Amino acid sequence: MFNKILIANRGEIALRIIRTCKEMGIKTVAVYSTADRESLHVRFADEAVCIGPPPSKGSYLNIPNIIAAAEITNADAIHPGYGFLSENSKFSAICAKNKIKFIGATPEQIDGMGDKSNAKNTMKLAGVPTIPGSEGLLNSVEEGLSVAEKIKYPVILKATAGGGGRGMRIVWKPEDFEEEWNVARQEAGAAFGNDGMYLEKYIEEPRHIEIQIAGDQYGKACHLSERDCSIQRRHQKLLEETPSPFMTKELREKMGEAAIKAALAVKYEGVGTVEFLVDKHRNFYFMEMNTRIQVEHPITEEVINYDLIKEQIKIASGDPISGKNYFPAMHAIECRINAEDPYNNFRPSPGRITNLHVPGGHGVRVDSHVYAGYTIPSNYDSMISKLITIAQTREEAINTMERALSEYVIEGVKTTIPFHAQLMKNEDFRKGNYTTKFLENFKLV
Repeated sequence: MFNKILIANRGEIALRIIRTCKEMGIKTVAVYSTADRESLHVRFADEAVCIGPPPSKGSYLNIPNIIAAAEITNADAIHPGYGFLSENSKFSAICAKNKIKFIGATPEQIDGMGDKSNAKNTMKLAGVPTIPGSEGLLNSVEEGLSVAEKIKYPVILKATAGGGGRGMRIVWKPEDFEEEWNVARQEAGAAFGNDGMYLEKYIEEPRHIEIQIAGDQYGKACHLSERDCSIQRRHQKLLEETPSPFMTKELREKMGEAAIKAALAVKYEGVGTVEFLVDKHRNFYFMEMNTRIQVEHPITEEVINYDLIKEQIKIASGDPISGKNYFPAMHAIECRINAEDPYNNFRPSPGRITNLHVPGGHGVRVDSHVYAGYTIPSNYDSMISKLITIAQTREEAINTMERALSEYVIEGVKTTIPFHAQLMKNEDFRKGNYTTKFLENFKLV
């Protein structure tokens, strides 16, 4: 087991990792930018090293500074959390070169799944259902038009290096193809430095359902059931729940088996997620694989009593997994509480939190790094906390969430609390009747 782990991240996930390390008797090193000097992960780690200025490029994405921090503190492992360098194959390889264990996927696994076109081909060979589309990257508009004619409109253009909805365009008819192709390529090139595009059949009214997986260094893999992430805005998740209200026992088993096939196909090591689109007829299709811990991992932890951060650390240290598949025994919901103004198109609202009251009571968990007097920087993601409720049934979990949201007081900045409070009262949501398009017709009052 490791003696000391450096956490190459910030905010609530850095604090989350520190807590598990303390329980395991492992020393921790926090790294921070000058904007995060007063952050709780800096206070609670055993050691802390400043790695640069507020912009991520000079700090949390600064590989030489992070490696130097690990070396001067004698850290023998680095946990990247999510975002930043968590799916950076170069960083994983540099860690290995410097004899520092990267708690995550290998460079080969990251590269294999990070390029969406290659990932799709790998999944096809593994027998995992994939969305009909182009065979690899498109070379021209003409090729794209030819593929679209075969698989029928609507189709969706996707950046091979994409994420967060950037470099994606839906095309409803042939006359619009070239214009959308040019816009998508330009956006992808600017965002990712890679304008490679591929094409898929556009699945209308889909659910976004992901399967949590774990794999070890000895060729074993298991799944830890599903999370429904369909409540999202511009491809950014706002709420997740497990189990999915759309799921059946048969579908859960099929998707679990497919996720294990995906993990074994790349000899996956660590904790990760296989994401699927599920149509209204419950046909499911591979979308992508995330080779890291997910923001929404706590709801899985709560319904199966399983510390996923601890599992990541144990796998990285060489421990085998049991190979047992897990199924939810309870229901859990996570609301992402962001410093955004839901009444003003979710505009970011950085600033100083002047007053804070965090909800509690039975069935409530809050993962957060903020406190009264804390200033939310404008340089990073706007997440304030993850509010999680756990109960025996979905209805009870929603009712507990309603109560917890009514107790949650954050003053000084705008937050998404009012949005979630109204969502809990929405009749279609309460019935589990929603897709990824749900928020397009949701009116905040």
